[in-house]
Amino acid sequence: MRSADRHNALLETLSSNGSIGVGEIASQLGVTATTVRRDLRLLEEQGLLMRMHGGAVANSGVYELPLRLKRKQHPQEKLRIARAAAERVEDGASVALTGGTTTTEVARALAGRRGLTIVTTALDIASQLAVRPNLKLLVTGGLARGQSYELVGPLAEATLMGLNLDVAIVGADGVSAQGLTTHDHVEAHTDQVLISRARRVIVVADASKLGRTALAQMCPIETVDELITDSSAPPAEVAALEAAGVSVTLV
Repeated sequence: MRSADRHNALLETLSSNGSIGVGEIASQLGVTATTVRRDLRLLEEQGLLMRMHGGAVANSGVYELPLRLKRKQHPQEKLRIARAAAERVEDGASVALTGGTTTTEVARALAGRRGLTIVTTALDIASQLAVRPNLKLLVTGGLARGQSYELVGPLAEATLMGLNLDVAIVGADGVSAQGLTTHDHVEAHTDQVLISRARRVIVVADASKLGRTALAQMCPIETVDELITDSSAPPAEVAALEAAGVSVTLV
């Protein structure tokens, strides 16, 4: 296994559990404890975790994977989801995009369209669309979060409160019949304001997000009009979401 793949696996486990043990993860990955300790030391030097006796724990308040690693997860599923979401956007519409790897793919799918107004809180989406003269781009102000590249907080929310949007295309860390959740409470509140300004709300999330609950609530599930996810979504989770009134599209 390549070192990059090991690091990804280590951080995924840390994201799910909050801590990892050297012996357990060495067995899972089929490598030596020495290799795991070396990997943990490198990840600690990057500020991604804190080593402790026998393993490592997440840094205080940080339980989410860095965006550069999230991009490597389920890339084909995210591409299919994004293309389906882009098809929902009518010509001339005003479209809000939250940050996230799947919403970034939606932005790429919309980049060639004409006459759209794109509103985003995400710096990486903004950097890709700013050079597109065929689109009108509005970027909120706010505090930049390094984990998600999103602009959050009162400045972002004040911008969003002055807008009326046709559709919000939203990513989430957790999607369940109880609602949408994400890892950071400030980001969740900003996303909540963005969602409240849209006539239609579409969630784009691969199947790994279904049935999961992260720290902070973005909105109740009744706020969501449609979820677009991939065909490996657990049938029980799909049924629960549909029972809650959400239209679920599998791609």
